[in-house]
Amino acid sequence: MSAPSRRAAVVAAVLALLLTGCSGGRDDGRDADGTIRLRFQSLAWQKESVDANRQLVREWNASHPGVQVEYVQGSWDSVHDQLLTSFEGGEAPDIIHDASDDLADFAYGGYLTDLRPLLTDRLTADIPERSWRTTTFGDGVYGVPFLQEPRVLIANTKLLKASGVRIPTPENPWSWAEFRRVAKELTGEDRYGVAWPLKEPVSVTLNLGLSGGGRLFHRDGEDKAVLRFEEGDRVVPGTIHDQVNTDGSAARSALGMGGSDALPGFFGGKYAMVPLGFSYRQQIIQQAPEGFEWTVLPAPQGAGGPAQGVSPQTLSVAEDSPHKKEAVAFIDFFLRTPNLVRLARGDWMLPTATQALADPALRTREHGWDVGAALARGLRPAPAQTVRGYPEWKDKVATPALQEYYSGAIGTDELGRRLVEDGNRVLARYQR
Repeated sequence: MSAPSRRAAVVAAVLALLLTGCSGGRDDGRDADGTIRLRFQSLAWQKESVDANRQLVREWNASHPGVQVEYVQGSWDSVHDQLLTSFEGGEAPDIIHDASDDLADFAYGGYLTDLRPLLTDRLTADIPERSWRTTTFGDGVYGVPFLQEPRVLIANTKLLKASGVRIPTPENPWSWAEFRRVAKELTGEDRYGVAWPLKEPVSVTLNLGLSGGGRLFHRDGEDKAVLRFEEGDRVVPGTIHDQVNTDGSAARSALGMGGSDALPGFFGGKYAMVPLGFSYRQQIIQQAPEGFEWTVLPAPQGAGGPAQGVSPQTLSVAEDSPHKKEAVAFIDFFLRTPNLVRLARGDWMLPTATQALADPALRTREHGWDVGAALARGLRPAPAQTVRGYPEWKDKVATPALQEYYSGAIGTDELGRRLVEDGNRVLARYQR
């Protein structure tokens, strides 16, 4: 090596050491004093939920001086693209809050840790097997499912009682046919029996479709995902279509709304019922006018019984994290029964874990907690939970097809053809 080259090499080495010293840490995620630093990206957004998340991080840090967790605020609106970018750039948080239906590509892509050898016996035993299936991809488990919500009917109590219709209970719900009749009876001058906020129609249709006996996604002899549109798959979309286009009992204008968009009309008496996720109760409490009376009813059921598809919120560990054992220890602490009850109440959702779900605070009649808890036994993995290519099928095939169907632009046969024929072409590209 020449003298100038040696001098350049020395300068480069010195600069590298200086930069390392300025960084305040090492590549193994430890401070100079050996303290392990973990980043926890949370998607909590409601104030109660954010407060509960931050408080639990503070409690962990106070009792674990050698393993400190940094709270990082993420957003549901952009989490998939943000995580993909961070994985590819080697900057992913150690502990990742997401939803189970967003994990498939990350799990199969090698970005997430298989948690099976790291999970505690307590967590494994307390969360039911049906919930673990939502985060199982191939032979691995890539997330801990911890919060979930059924879909329920939120109804105007005064209108419901005045109509004289039978009030459903989790033990004796309406059938889909009875629900259609009730919606017609609740329809009056300047009032619709129901508003279906279907700005995002796919998950609603698929998850409620289980109760009608539908599934849509199946596995062939080679364990590849295939789409079939069978009799049970027609029940839920057919009911919604007929309420809008035949009975006039469902508001056409609500089809393009999100759940929050439908609440002003509900409070104003324009809609007698609105099907919503269980967590919307918090918004109703915050926004309903004084004296407004509302009640929580179970969603209708068909041949599939009380089954509903869900995609629980999850906690995962990045495969690149240098401290996987400590990350899982934090998750175990975070999801201890008292802590999980706090998280469930903060998000107005249900815990997956059996002991937390049994807590009296989550079974009170106030605000319909008891109805949600009763529905938990029927919650199942969403039909497309482990299907690669589902996001593309949802965006490019299912969403436009269902929007046209619910508006009356196409019929049932065309809906089925597009979901299946166009959909199977999409899935095939991911399963070669």
